[in-house]
Amino acid sequence: MKAKPFVKWVGGKTQLIEQLEALLPADFDKWENVTYIEPFVGGGAMLFYMLQKYSNITSAVINDINADLTTCYMVVKNNPDALIQALNSIQKEYYTLNTEESKKEFFLQMRDRFNTKTLSDIENTTLFFFLNRTCFNGLYRVNKSGLFNVPFGRYQRPTICDPVTIYADSELLQKVEILTGDFEETFAKVSEKTFFYFDPPYRPLSDTSSFNDYSKEAFNDAAQIRLKEYCDKLNEHNIPFMLSNSDCIEKDGTRFFDELYLQYQINRVWASRMVNANAQKRGKLTEILVHNF
Repeated sequence: MKAKPFVKWVGGKTQLIEQLEALLPADFDKWENVTYIEPFVGGGAMLFYMLQKYSNITSAVINDINADLTTCYMVVKNNPDALIQALNSIQKEYYTLNTEESKKEFFLQMRDRFNTKTLSDIENTTLFFFLNRTCFNGLYRVNKSGLFNVPFGRYQRPTICDPVTIYADSELLQKVEILTGDFEETFAKVSEKTFFYFDPPYRPLSDTSSFNDYSKEAFNDAAQIRLKEYCDKLNEHNIPFMLSNSDCIEKDGTRFFDELYLQYQINRVWASRMVNANAQKRGKLTEILVHNF
């Protein structure tokens, strides 16, 4: 499989693909003319896997509230040549900088330029790729004003331009419609045979682990409940879905999502969490996978 996520993304599903696939409907490969919908596309690991593995997916719809991210998908889909040319240029310039201090200064300049929000789609996407490859841990985080604020990552020669991946992704994205907005807007794209996969911003495991600010609009408990109600709507229309989230245990021992999705099937899968300021909280943790089939 050549197509894969073109950005690093916290909570990306590459490591969980086999576990997720094992929980798909048993006859999924026999469905005809499937529309695959991801309302929170993020890095797109599941998207790229499903489109390459299942030829019966004839169309797909992806959505995200992060306009910078969805612009990336549009540029990769429609303008791979121009993007590769721009990425090669900024990669060469970065590689000529010989000191960590000069690399950091260049990074901060590019971050400030990205945050002007006045750029063309090509330049915005070029800087999105650059910052993703050179910032700390490849994180994407914004402040309340929607400005990217991840610090410098201290990488010497990161791969900023990967033409093979960009071209492979571009080819695959030709059958994908790209939306920018609220997850509920995806209901308008339902067809006769549709499958949803939800990978929303995860609910924090504790009061202090609130790293889920991928956009200036916080995805709080009210949003998690609204998402569950959207799943109820799909279920009422006999539309199959799967949903990933964190395995939250409250202080009183109750499990937030077990209570919320009580009427549905819940499985647990093992994931490695590498992004945590506390090294003792990194490692293998369970995540939940909710489905209505």
